[in-house]
Amino acid sequence: MDSQVEEQSIEGDGPDRLVTLGRISGLHGVQGWLKVFSDTRPRENILNYSPWYLQRGQGWEKWIPEKGRRQGKLVLVKLQGCNERESARELMDSAVAVRRSQLPEENGEYYWTDLEGLRVVTTQGVELGRVSHLFETGANDVLVVQGERERLLPWIWKQVIQDVDLAQGRIVVDWDPEF
Repeated sequence: MDSQVEEQSIEGDGPDRLVTLGRISGLHGVQGWLKVFSDTRPRENILNYSPWYLQRGQGWEKWIPEKGRRQGKLVLVKLQGCNERESARELMDSAVAVRRSQLPEENGEYYWTDLEGLRVVTTQGVELGRVSHLFETGANDVLVVQGERERLLPWIWKQVIQDVDLAQGRIVVDWDPEF
């Protein structure tokens, strides 16, 4: 296999941090093709990014997607230098990440990765905790806020979420601290 090994941390801040977009979930054929479960929308958008960083042990390896296509709920991808089934098997279960700087900036939109870790404060200045993670429901996304206790806050712009200030590391919410 021909990859460039880079010891990178997925933790940290800034444009060089790695953001996980999916996971290698299976093998396809005998010529090194991989099945990828993608968290991007639509799923095949993961193919728009290059290079990829695959988590291998404690480090990350840089790989170049050569070609790919969507197949049902998965994406099939051929990585440069991965030309046989046994080489592909070594990459099974690897997380697929890209640098934060590779993601396009969307005006008025936020990536979940940018919200995780932000302080959550009510409009009255009461600190509720920090965003642990987010998940989606059929109706809206939900912030999981860890403080003195866990709170689930719906991502409803201007009803609950009043302001997001990435520079200050803060989200202001209209939320009863007793709830």
